[in-house]
Amino acid sequence: MLQAPQRTALSGPALIRLLARLADVDAPESRQSLSDRLSQWLGWTDAIALSSALSGNPPAVTAAARSFGSAEESEYVRARSSLAKTVTGDSVFAADRRRGSAHGSAHASSQNAPVEPAADYAVFRQRYLSIQQSMEMAIGNLRGRLRGMLATRTSAMARLAMVDAVMERALGERERTLLASVPGLLAGHFERLRAAEQATLAAAEAAEAAEAADDAGSDAASNAASNTAALTPGAWLNVFRKDMQSVLLAELDVRLQPVEGLLAALRAS
Repeated sequence: MLQAPQRTALSGPALIRLLARLADVDAPESRQSLSDRLSQWLGWTDAIALSSALSGNPPAVTAAARSFGSAEESEYVRARSSLAKTVTGDSVFAADRRRGSAHGSAHASSQNAPVEPAADYAVFRQRYLSIQQSMEMAIGNLRGRLRGMLATRTSAMARLAMVDAVMERALGERERTLLASVPGLLAGHFERLRAAEQATLAAAEAAEAAEAADDAGSDAASNAASNTAALTPGAWLNVFRKDMQSVLLAELDVRLQPVEGLLAALRAS
């Protein structure tokens, strides 16, 4: 007997694992090393700038360097918390709590349930892109301030700040392009959830109709009617909202990694 092949479990960031699951795609681990991938992403001008940052003389370190302390740590925490609240508190992603209430009696027909308004994915896509822009601006500003502070520490730290600046310029456009494609990947998940609920409701209504036509009132038909009453039309949309929030929060973690690296360097300096 043939068995369907199982997907290989990914070990990458939560964002990649979430997208692979929600987009229903098999994403095998890359066999390329990080250095090989970077060589493909960096243009020749980027490579020259990176080589200069690594091998050239770093700028002179000022004597009156501002000390790193709790203020910078608190700024990072505030920025992260603010961006996370932007995601979790957004009205577009808020669950429709009215769907938690009962829709009539146990014997009510699903046809009497409130009709789900047509959901437009374009609204979710646009909001996702808007939040991405907020993330990029806030994190970019924080990264620049931390990098400027790092450049005043020691020669080694100043060199690290130069490397970070080159990498941000070199990879920024590629990062924006890749992350801007995420909403498109979630469009399929949106449609699959909606189609699955529509199929379930159609099957339940058919079973309910069969019960009405069955004068004997069999146990199977009664069970079908009970299941129909328990269905909540439109519940799929709340599932999707929660999934999109999870993806945005996972993306936030990825975007903050360079900032966390700069913070770690400042703590050690």
